[in-house]
Amino acid sequence: MQVRRRASGDTTADATPGDWRGPGPHRVPWYRRALPGRAARAAVDAVAMGAALLIATLLRHDGHVAEVYFLGLVVLSAVAAVVHTGAGIHFGLYTGRWAYGCFEEIAALVRTAATTVPAVLVLDTVLGRLVPRSAIIAAGLFALVLTAGVRYLVRSLQDSRLRPSPEHGGRVVVMGAGEGATQVIRAMLRSPRSRYVPVALLDDDPAKRTFRVMGVPVCGTRDDMADVVRRFKADAVVIAIPSAGADLIRALTALAEPLNVDLKVVPPVVELFGRTVRVEDIRPVSHEDLLGRREVGIDLAAVAGYLEGRRVLVTGAGGSIGSELCRQLARFHPAKLVMLDRDESGLHAVQLSIDGRGQLDDRNLVVADIRDQQRLDEVFAEHKPHVVFHAAALKHLPLLEMHPSEALKTNIIGTYQILQTAMRHNVDRLVNISTDKAADPCSVLGYSKRITERLTAAADAAATGTYCSVRFGNVLGSRGSVLTAFAAQVEAGGPITVTHPDVTRYFMTVQEAVRLVIQAGACESKGEVLVLDMGEPVRIADVAKRIADAADQHIQIVYTGLRPAEKLAEVLLGPNETDHRPHHPLISQAPVPPLDGAVLSLLDPSSPREDLIAVLHWLADSPALPKSPHPVFAGKQRRTEPAAAAVPFGRHP
Repeated sequence: MQVRRRASGDTTADATPGDWRGPGPHRVPWYRRALPGRAARAAVDAVAMGAALLIATLLRHDGHVAEVYFLGLVVLSAVAAVVHTGAGIHFGLYTGRWAYGCFEEIAALVRTAATTVPAVLVLDTVLGRLVPRSAIIAAGLFALVLTAGVRYLVRSLQDSRLRPSPEHGGRVVVMGAGEGATQVIRAMLRSPRSRYVPVALLDDDPAKRTFRVMGVPVCGTRDDMADVVRRFKADAVVIAIPSAGADLIRALTALAEPLNVDLKVVPPVVELFGRTVRVEDIRPVSHEDLLGRREVGIDLAAVAGYLEGRRVLVTGAGGSIGSELCRQLARFHPAKLVMLDRDESGLHAVQLSIDGRGQLDDRNLVVADIRDQQRLDEVFAEHKPHVVFHAAALKHLPLLEMHPSEALKTNIIGTYQILQTAMRHNVDRLVNISTDKAADPCSVLGYSKRITERLTAAADAAATGTYCSVRFGNVLGSRGSVLTAFAAQVEAGGPITVTHPDVTRYFMTVQEAVRLVIQAGACESKGEVLVLDMGEPVRIADVAKRIADAADQHIQIVYTGLRPAEKLAEVLLGPNETDHRPHHPLISQAPVPPLDGAVLSLLDPSSPREDLIAVLHWLADSPALPKSPHPVFAGKQRRTEPAAAAVPFGRHP
């Protein structure tokens, strides 16, 4: 409990109840704090102009002081100082427009000098030729050198005071000498408490062999890393290349591992989202960096065109994909971002990550189950979304093999109800999140997601808006991902379990995958599945070995054999799908045969497991279906409520 104490003589007894803020010290107006510094800069520049005119005049007379008309020189110096100050104010030198000594301020100095010299020539003529004209022209150049020199000196003194000492920070070799490295080194050298002190640069570009960044020299290429680390007694190597892909990160990691130094990295471009690199961004190399990192370009204008100012709804918003979707969508300033999930804890976490409040008091946070048709209609009627990202799904392959009825109820019927509801409420654009398991499927998960792709294609044919599916592989950092599982096994002391020594998978970080999903939503499509380029597949055994080697204890790797319906190698495109990329170099667009929603009435979750899987397989692969019930369900009358309500697209009840 807090108690408000009133000092003797306190006259705030009539203050507003609950106002705990005292009067505090009187704040000095900003102009009273800023003007002395700006006036000092103008005075220094004025003195520099006068000194430049004196030097130029003496040089014009070959140093013969007796030939100099000092009274006229003093008068013209005062006039030149006034003109220079006025021009400087006009061009922003003394209005706080730029940081002191920056390139933009030097450019303003040039414009100021170019304006001052002609003006002083005219005034000198009016006043009766007080100094030689050639001296005035030369004085403009001398003044530019003097004023720029003063700024350079002040900036150097400031930087030297801020520069950290190698005794207090770790000595760092920076890999890369581009813009990212420049930002990193500038951040390191302008904080006295910086944990890092850059001592050398490495870059593979031959044109940068003599390059320096704030005095830090380029001392070789990546092949010279060992020699440079030993020569400068470095404690760490920082990979300062935000656009570096996983291949480059792995190559540099292999070079640094024998050197007994810490290996750090700056975030990829996708995480920086346009801002500059800071010291706080430097972090250890993660498994995501080694497996799924690459530069993903995005057409900001196209994306903003369908998101900015629109009402956007995300299903499965509390999941790993859905939550990252919400975070990135929020950056495009939608009119409303509706986050739907049946997991209230997931909604709480995503709200915290976006606005830092997590008060759960926003109507845009929607607790709902996509298997509940009535609830979906209520949500769509209230929020009237223009754009829908459907990320809600069950995704664990072994579990769905054991419980295929859950894949039917959530992945298939839930998606069908989302599509039907979106059509009834005139949604302009819908993006259905699919998986690479839907390409040439052989599992319940693959069958269910392939069926949703076909249902989405049928919805696109019947709807006035654009409805498409987006397919990609394993997402690093998502719940249940292989890295999460391996980390938990290492934490438990091992062993790490791998299904097969030769099993391979595609990997992409969750940020990169979501960025491409958002881009895919801007692509023109006709019910197609948009397949994200996942790069090259990675051997899971190599990932397991890398994680085991990095552990503090010996971790054994055990091979358990492929699980039922699990592939040795995943594919992103089916046998009849071509790699056609008309709109984006990392997004293929493949046609999908539509599937009439009426056939869902053939499905009964209470059917025997083997029979249900067989029908799912049939629906996933069949090009056309009869209207009569499938023999598997002959004589069966019981159906789930959603399946019984299923009707063809375009024929709404």
